[in-house]
Amino acid sequence: MPYLFLLVCIVAVDQAVKILIENEFALHESVPVIEGFFHLTYVQNTGAAFSIMEGKQILFILLASVISSILIIYIIKNRKKQSGFLLLGLALIAAGGIGNLIDRIRLGYVVDFLDLRIWPVFNVADIAVTTGCVLLVWYTFFIEAKKNKKII
Repeated sequence: MPYLFLLVCIVAVDQAVKILIENEFALHESVPVIEGFFHLTYVQNTGAAFSIMEGKQILFILLASVISSILIIYIIKNRKKQSGFLLLGLALIAAGGIGNLIDRIRLGYVVDFLDLRIWPVFNVADIAVTTGCVLLVWYTFFIEAKKNKKII
């Protein structure tokens, strides 16, 4: 199943890069890739997006576990009858959720390292979740809305 294979690949890449960052960087160490624009900066995030709700690890673990499980079950049950665009978006969200869930269980925080200097530091899992959400919005407003207009 391509969506679950993609999910596993994203989680594997996310975890591999995070382990590399943990092993090669000191906490808060920052290495410029493009000076003043893009750095690799090792931070530990105990909150959600933008470090909100810091220290609520049990809540984040429960939410990520439940939501990721629901998304995976939905993908499996609907793989033949739903839009690939929708399933791709859901797989990306689940992959990102699982990537950060593994960190929270394994470490008690999420490893972030991609630093654009004008935005909070983030990681591969965050990119997957964000991309998945963008695809879901696109699907809802452009694909599903177009299908519904044809029905009416």
